[in-house]
Amino acid sequence: MNLDIFEKKIQKRGYSITLTMDRFNKRVRVEDYLGHFASCVEEALLAVAEISAEKLIFKVRKENIIDLMMHGFVYEAMIDKFYLGSDCHFLVKYFSAERRANEHWIKEDEIIQNVAALPKHVTLSSPPRGYEVRKATVADAVMLAKLYRAVFEVYPTPMNDPEYIQKCIKGDTVFYVYTYEGEIVSAASAEINRFHHNAEITDCATLPEHRQFGLMKHLIVKLEEELLAQEIYCVYSIARALSFGMNAALHQQGYEYRGRLANNCYIFDKLEDMNMWVKSIV
Repeated sequence: MNLDIFEKKIQKRGYSITLTMDRFNKRVRVEDYLGHFASCVEEALLAVAEISAEKLIFKVRKENIIDLMMHGFVYEAMIDKFYLGSDCHFLVKYFSAERRANEHWIKEDEIIQNVAALPKHVTLSSPPRGYEVRKATVADAVMLAKLYRAVFEVYPTPMNDPEYIQKCIKGDTVFYVYTYEGEIVSAASAEINRFHHNAEITDCATLPEHRQFGLMKHLIVKLEEELLAQEIYCVYSIARALSFGMNAALHQQGYEYRGRLANNCYIFDKLEDMNMWVKSIV
């Protein structure tokens, strides 16, 4: 078990709650809950104290939005049709002034405005000869870890660890990659939630010298085709708010902007805001 990021399930009389305890990113995330809601909120707050988290993220159904606002939570993002067709809302509570402060917000607003002006559903040009796309296997774990080490100085999950990547591939995460001269130069994954029939497009990385060919857009299409074949219809992705390229790629592939998670995780080289993008692929 990764001691920095682990799942915690609590089941007591009248309620149950599933949490992600994330010491690395100094946050707690409520993944699901059932039963007496006030007790679930209390458990989430205890979990924050347990790991001295700076941020609590509550993934909540619409019926409980006002309940959380009454506890001092604020609304940041949503995912359409996340719960078997019902929407998921992200409400958050901060536990330090530094974690709440944000110096890049206006710049990130400008990036979203510029992205929104781009045309959608553009025709993709084929990459030059020599680039080959395929589904990854556990045998690719070492090369994938090498790619993520090269692209990201810091990443919110241990994608620089081949064993962790192997565990993901053996589980419910699908990777597609582009290779060039036998080396993986671009990759993306879909982390599948089979219970709720949704998936997150994540772990998107391309080496700088290969970014001019739109490889990531092609990988997203491949992942969507795979998900549709597996009856996964709600697809979402969380992109760095300061990355024009990744936000543009999602917008042009038909994803809709659904809010911004402030100071959400450590990625690239610092704590960053993340934009939520959502798409129904049916």
